[in-house]
Amino acid sequence: MRILSLAIGLFVLTGSAVAQSPVSANKGVTYGAGASADGAISVNELSSKMSNSGFTGKISGKVVEVCQEKGCWMKVEKENGETLMVKFKDYGFFMPKDIQGKEVVLDGEAIVKEVSVKQQKHYAKDAGKPADEIEKIKAPKKEVQFVAKGVLVL
Repeated sequence: MRILSLAIGLFVLTGSAVAQSPVSANKGVTYGAGASADGAISVNELSSKMSNSGFTGKISGKVVEVCQEKGCWMKVEKENGETLMVKFKDYGFFMPKDIQGKEVVLDGEAIVKEVSVKQQKHYAKDAGKPADEIEKIKAPKKEVQFVAKGVLVL
């Protein structure tokens, strides 16, 4: 009976630890496997560094949008006004909502992916976009996405 009580207690503690929000996005805080700024390129250099198989390494940039549901994706600004979609490897970690506006280093892999209409609408809803803007999404699109295994706030 004592072992069963202990097992249930550990299960409850584990579940509550997983449900907690990520630590606030202060300078020096890392997420996932972590990252360092060593060898990072600007997000603006990414397209020139990509090959047919993508890009593996570190990029830096400013976060301009983050999923408002649970922090499961974010977007990094490019100098041309476009953004780079960033997801997190195996959904192993999430970002705090206060990371918007922060400079970050991302360690991971850039890939070209086709994003369905359904997925684009899902992202728009997560970002809190108005319904009329979401309804304007009518076609799939190809885009570069970055799958981060670690993030460092600069």
